[in-house]
Amino acid sequence: MKVFISLGRPFYEAYPQIIDDIKNLGVEVSYLFEDFTANKQDLIKHIKDADILINGVDQIDREIMDAAPRLKYILKYGTGVDNIDLEYASEKGIIVTNAPGQNAASVAEFAVGLILAISRRIPEAHDLVRNYQWRFTMGNELYGKRLGIIGFGNIGQQIAQKVSGFDMEVVAFGSYKDADAAKKWNVTYVDLDELMETSDYIVVSTSLKKSTYHLLNNEKLQMMKKSAYLINIARGDIIDEEALLSVLKRGNIKGAALDVFASEPTNSELTQLSNVIPTPHIGGATEECLRRFKKGEPLSNIVTAKELIK
Repeated sequence: MKVFISLGRPFYEAYPQIIDDIKNLGVEVSYLFEDFTANKQDLIKHIKDADILINGVDQIDREIMDAAPRLKYILKYGTGVDNIDLEYASEKGIIVTNAPGQNAASVAEFAVGLILAISRRIPEAHDLVRNYQWRFTMGNELYGKRLGIIGFGNIGQQIAQKVSGFDMEVVAFGSYKDADAAKKWNVTYVDLDELMETSDYIVVSTSLKKSTYHLLNNEKLQMMKKSAYLINIARGDIIDEEALLSVLKRGNIKGAALDVFASEPTNSELTQLSNVIPTPHIGGATEECLRRFKKGEPLSNIVTAKELIK
C-alpha cells in the first residue's frame, strides 16, 4: 500500500513524524512539499501509484483521480471539502473523509481576534506607531452589540462560547440547528434577512456548497447596517466579492475582515481597501492545531457528494 501526502508550509514541521508513523504501519510513503497549493502536473506525477491521499487545499478533480487508478481513500485535513470533486470520487468508489472540529478552536479564536482587531482598528493603530505617528484611533466596544453567526456548527458554536464573556447578544442562521448548544450559549436562531439587518458584527462560518455559493450577494449585503462589520473565516465564494467591494467602497458597511477569498492566493482589490483586514487563510494555523493533526485526531468522518449539493 502507498500513501501520498500533499500539504502546505504550515505542516512542514509535522511531516517527519507523520511519515514515520505511516511507515511504521508497513506502508510506503511519498510526499510533496509546497508553499500553498501544488502544481497540478506535480500532483499527477506523484499520485499515480497512491492508494491513499492525505490532502489539504489542493484541487482534487477528475483529472487527478483518473491519474491514480489505485486510489481508494482521500483524507482531507480540515473541514471544507469544496476542493474535492465528491461526485466523481463517489463514482470511482473513492472514500473521502474530513476532520470536522479539528481546527475549530483555532479558527474560532481567530474569528474573535478579527472582530476585536477591526472593531478597535488595531492594525491601523499599529501602522501609525510604526511610522512614528502618535494618534488615537477611535473604535467600538463589543459590549451590548449583536453578533450574527452564519453557520452554527463546530466553529460557530465555539465563536458563540468565546464571545459570551463580552456580553454580546448572539443570533445564528444555518441549516444545522443544535438546540442544546444554542441554549447553552444563549444563542437565538433567526432567518438570514433578520441576521443581516440587525447584526453589528456578522461572522461567516458555514461550509461552501451549492446553497451557500454567493449566499451573501449584493441584495443581502445591502441589508447590513452602515455601522456593521463582516468577518469571513469560512470560504471566499460564500460572499460575492464584487458586491462586497462595491458596498465597502460606497461606505454601505463599516468594514470587513477576510481570512478567505474566492481565489487563493488572491490579488483581489479587497486587500487594498483601508477598511478591510485581509489575512492569508491562517485561521487554523496554530501549533496546537498542528499538534492535534500529528496525533491523528480525527480523520474519520466520511463525507459524500450530498454535502456539497445541499
